[in-house]
Amino acid sequence: MPEDELAAWLRLTLTPGVGNDTARRLLAAFGLPQAIFAQGSAALRQVVTPVQASALAQAPEGLPALLHATLAWLAGAQAGLPRRVITLGDAAYPGGLLAIEDPPVLLYATGQLQLLQPAWPGPALAMVGSRNPTPQGEQNARQFARHLSAAGLTIVSGLALGVDGAAHDGALLAVDEAAPAQRLATVAIIGTGIDRVYPRQHRALAHRIARHGLILSEYPLGTPPLPANFPKRNRLIAGLAQGTLVVEAALQSGSLITARLAAEQGKEVFAIPGSIHSPQSRGAHALLRQGAKLVETAQDVLEELRMPTAAPAPVADKPGEQAATPDSDNAALLAALGADPVGFDALQARTGLPTDVLQARLLELELEGRVGRLPGGLFQRLARA
Repeated sequence: MPEDELAAWLRLTLTPGVGNDTARRLLAAFGLPQAIFAQGSAALRQVVTPVQASALAQAPEGLPALLHATLAWLAGAQAGLPRRVITLGDAAYPGGLLAIEDPPVLLYATGQLQLLQPAWPGPALAMVGSRNPTPQGEQNARQFARHLSAAGLTIVSGLALGVDGAAHDGALLAVDEAAPAQRLATVAIIGTGIDRVYPRQHRALAHRIARHGLILSEYPLGTPPLPANFPKRNRLIAGLAQGTLVVEAALQSGSLITARLAAEQGKEVFAIPGSIHSPQSRGAHALLRQGAKLVETAQDVLEELRMPTAAPAPVADKPGEQAATPDSDNAALLAALGADPVGFDALQARTGLPTDVLQARLLELELEGRVGRLPGGLFQRLARA
């Protein structure tokens, strides 16, 4: 994109009082941004308010700095990780976002841009959930994403801690990360400028996503992690996919916003049920009461989305199932754990084991990934693929 054209697009997004809806009306009336800024006040007032017309007549104060930063970011792309600014008028703009109520004027993108074919990302599923999932919830997210990605779905999420990160990781486990990318395994839609990784713990994960997928942001470079931006970007997560799967969520979780937006967009909403004792399951249970589709296996999602299901694979979403055969002592302990979180004292009462023996066996099972330790001194049995 020529520098003057990029400058005009950035100016449009920076103009005070001109949001996405107003920008679209201006583009529909006058064409490209350069044509908008060539209009006189009288012409602009036919489309926008006098205050907005006055704002459009003056270049925003931060435009030179943002233009310089954007050009430097585009020029700093590493080998195999191209960068691009995708505008609302670009052929590469995703059709799924054009169909939502408030599509962004600009998208900043980095990753496997050569895979942006028409109708990208193709079959896709949004996976969202708690930033503080239970061990079982995090494992479910990873294993569902792995199986669904292997079946050909692009996994869309938000790079947050917890379920988001596990979903991205699971999608990447289904591809050969040492080989060149053949498809978009996963797309991360972030709530900061694309030049920032938030949370910082996901810096390595973000690099892996860019190598086999895509990172998108609607926010200008340098935008910090502002709380209001994360719920707003959820409309993009829902819009880019054919359905949304809520893995684990509390009643006040932002994941329920994504699910609501997906339903309003006419998309499928799925939810994995959890323990009735877990606060992290109440959001998913609320969705199920409202008509979301109950999901027990990845196969359930594939069938609803009419995806090929020729190679069914088990997914560890049913606590209590074990692929490996434990020794008899641990089998009894696992049976005593049941499917719901349990405290140490209650578990000791169930098993009759001495404190030191029970602690040792729980630690052994925890190291094997068969038991998870929860806040409040609780333990939970984990399913395994």
